[in-house]
Amino acid sequence: MKRIGLFLATNLAILIVLGIILNITGANRFLTPQGLDIQTLLVFSAIIGFGGAFISLLLSKTIAKFSTGAKVIDPQAPANAREAWLVQTVRQLAERAKIGMPEVAIYEGAPNAFATGAFKNNSLVAVSTGLLQSMTEEEVTAVLGHEVAHVANGDMVTLTLIQGVLNTFVVFFARIVGYFVDRVLLKNERGLGIGYFAAVIVSEIVFGVLASIIVAWFSRQREFRADEGAARLMQSREPMIKALARLGGLTPGELPRSFEASGISGGGGVAALFATHPPIEQRIAALKSL
Repeated sequence: MKRIGLFLATNLAILIVLGIILNITGANRFLTPQGLDIQTLLVFSAIIGFGGAFISLLLSKTIAKFSTGAKVIDPQAPANAREAWLVQTVRQLAERAKIGMPEVAIYEGAPNAFATGAFKNNSLVAVSTGLLQSMTEEEVTAVLGHEVAHVANGDMVTLTLIQGVLNTFVVFFARIVGYFVDRVLLKNERGLGIGYFAAVIVSEIVFGVLASIIVAWFSRQREFRADEGAARLMQSREPMIKALARLGGLTPGELPRSFEASGISGGGGVAALFATHPPIEQRIAALKSL
């Protein structure tokens, strides 16, 4: 229930902010007596597409902490030896990756880990209790290296930009299709008819599915890069190979969709085309081929 409430509250806040921006800029007035104003429609689509993606990115750390119940470790006063080791390990990896020290957190759950945040020098790296209990220190270090590599590679921002571009095209072309159906096929000459709204909804669903496939493909490529980054940070590919082999025998913990792509595993989806992570076997093979 907590995740559902946060999801609804976040989306409501995004809609309110975007609505204000659209009214101020006038980008929501793309339909004129002469037809569609393509330039205004493109501005409208970009505000919707990029606005939602970037607001979600800026809120990602807060959402991640709240939705997983992650407890951020005080680097100056860790509660125990395990927390002290985690902070020190992430600090060493961050220094090698030449990024600012991330916040380090632990959350209750099945084996998984994730990194999120809008900025390289202000990020969050979190691991689950299940992962800490299931892996050796060397394997956990490799997983932490994978997450730090995500931050160093700017994967969160990259995927946000990709999502923003695709969202823009989904919104833009859905309304083009809606206008065509309403005015050309149904011959409606009085404002926006039911044909427009129905066609926009169907088009957004279809185009959205296609966009999800593209985003998932990019996400899978970033996973290979993060695995390679972990190997470089540890100056050996073997720890990451061992960590992945261990993960292959575990049931990964579920992560909220907003930062699922930055986890260490999971995100299989209903088919391979929608998977945010490649199969473990492919990731291990890629590391062995380095």
